[in-house]
Parts: sequence; C-alpha cells; structure tokens
Amino acid sequence: MAQKKAFEVDSWLAKPDPRISIVLLYGPDRGLVSERAKAFAAKTGLPLDDPFSVVRLEGSEVDRDEGRLLDEARTVPMFSDRRLLWVRNAGGQKALADDVKALTAEPARDAIILIEAGDLKKGVGLRAVVEGADNAMALPCYADEARDIDTVIDDELRKAGMSMTLEARQALRRNLGGDRLASRGEIEKLVLYAHGQKEIGLEEVRAMSGDVSGASFDDAVDALLEGKVADFDTAFTRHCQSGGPPFLVLSSAMRQLQQIQVMRGQMEQGGRNAASVVAGARPPVFFSRRKLVEKALERWSSEALGRALTRLQTAVLQTRRRPDLSVALARQALLGIAVESARLGQRN
Repeated sequence: MAQKKAFEVDSWLAKPDPRISIVLLYGPDRGLVSERAKAFAAKTGLPLDDPFSVVRLEGSEVDRDEGRLLDEARTVPMFSDRRLLWVRNAGGQKALADDVKALTAEPARDAIILIEAGDLKKGVGLRAVVEGADNAMALPCYADEARDIDTVIDDELRKAGMSMTLEARQALRRNLGGDRLASRGEIEKLVLYAHGQKEIGLEEVRAMSGDVSGASFDDAVDALLEGKVADFDTAFTRHCQSGGPPFLVLSSAMRQLQQIQVMRGQMEQGGRNAASVVAGARPPVFFSRRKLVEKALERWSSEALGRALTRLQTAVLQTRRRPDLSVALARQALLGIAVESARLGQRN
C-alpha cells in the first residue's frame, strides 16, 4: 500500500522516493498539509516561482475541466526537463480522482503531481486511488501532538535568533495545536511582539496568549470584522483612553482573522457553507457571535485574509520599534482592515 503512518510523514518528506510521481497530502490540519506540500515542492529542485516549471491548479478547476490534469501531465516541458503540477483544495472531485487513476496506470514521464486535500475517507475516491498505486504516495496530516508543537516552536525561535524560558514554553504550548498554520501564526506573532529581546519569558506569552477577548476591545474587533468603521474607531479610542495597550487590539484581531482563515480553508476544501463550518468549529464559536463570524467568512477570501494578516504583523513590528507612535500605527492598520471589510461587504 502506497501510504505512510502520520509519524512517518516527515521522515519520508526529508528524503522522498524518486520513483514516486504522485504525492497526496491530506487531513484535517489544513496548515500542516500546506506546510508539508511546500516542503515537498522545494525538494523537487524546480524554481517554484517559474510558471513554466510549476503549474498551480485548484481541485474545483480540475473537476470542471475534465481531463485537464491529464493534459497538463502529458504536455512536454519547453524550458525544463520536468514540471510540477500542484493541485490545491482537492476533495471528493470525481474528475480529479479519474485523472489520477489514469496517471497511476500510465505515469507521466515529465511531470510530478502534488495534491493538497482535506480529510479524505479511507478506501474512497482519490485516497483509494493513490493508496492502491505503485507510483503514488498518500501522506496523512493530523493535528500536532506535544512533540510536534515543540518542533514548530523551536523552528520559529531559531529563525528569530531567540530562546524561551521553560515556563513560557509550557504556557505557550497550552494555546497551540489543532492546526499547524494557526499554531505557527501564534508563534510568529509572539516573536514579533518580543522583537529586540534575546529570550521570551512568561510575561510576553501571557500578554499574547492570555484572555484576549476582554470586553474592553471585543467591540473594536467585532466592528472591524463587520466593516463598521465609525463603531470601530469609537471602541478603539475608548480602549486606549482607558489605559489599554493598542497591541491587545492588534493581537485580538490577528487571532480572530487566523481562526477565520482556517475556517475559510475548510469551506473551500470541503465545499461547505459558512454556517456549517462555524457550527463545527473547534474551539467552538460563542452562539452570540456565530452570525458575525458567518458573515465574515462569506465576505473575506483567503487572499484578502492573507493581506490583512500581513498588515497586522507589520503593524505589530512597527509598534515595537516606535512605542511612542503605537496608538497611531495600530489605529491606521486596523482602520485599513475595517475599511476593506466594509468594501468587501458591499460586493456580497
């Protein structure tokens, strides 16, 4: 059977079998699927920013255009000896499974197929096709365990040239897991907050991972998500005038948008509507906020969420460098997102 156990995936990706031309990464941890797909793509040695070497496709696109993946796989490369066909947001699409089945029977000589999928049932559709082939490999991606979380923490600390006290690590670990993308985002946010320090302590973790849904700035973040610019400005001003640090609003907004980004990915991968995704969210969304989050999911695309999170990360770094301008910098970034939310809402 062409499959690996969850604990075997990283070791296989570190040294992929060159005989494998089709790789399926699947599972409920969308962030981990994406991260491992990027790692495998890098191992191919192909220039990932070259459209002649890497063809990016959506699962829904392949499903609509029957035979598209087959045609791409059998196209002779013009400027390299092979190409990477990278399919994202795959699921139960029959046309995709049929194309992959054909490629397992008659492998493409000049193409590597990489597929990112959601949680696939054993013995059904695409997963069954890949697991039953000699030239394909199915790699499951499940929620991180404690050991995996420590690895992600160490990776981000190493890149930032920082260390962390044992107490801080234990406190941070309790707030991570479930989705690799969200976990890495939380650690990156903490590293940004502690910019300029050599060691991260418990105080920094508490400031980032404590109760960031307090009433003092809940109103500001909710108004931001709804695109109510005036309401946001009023709530943000009230928070700052009462002595609340503007960074807490930035932190809360980042947390909310990261959660919405994960749920948006579940919508796109599984073809589910916003209400279904919110109802099944873990941790659960409070009943009183469900409609607000559903509207945000319908309003914000994955690309728009990525832009908003980048803006917030930049603002966090700027406020650390210029604490004297922290209120103005935070207000500018958050207002920009509130304005974009209002604009996106007008389109729907």
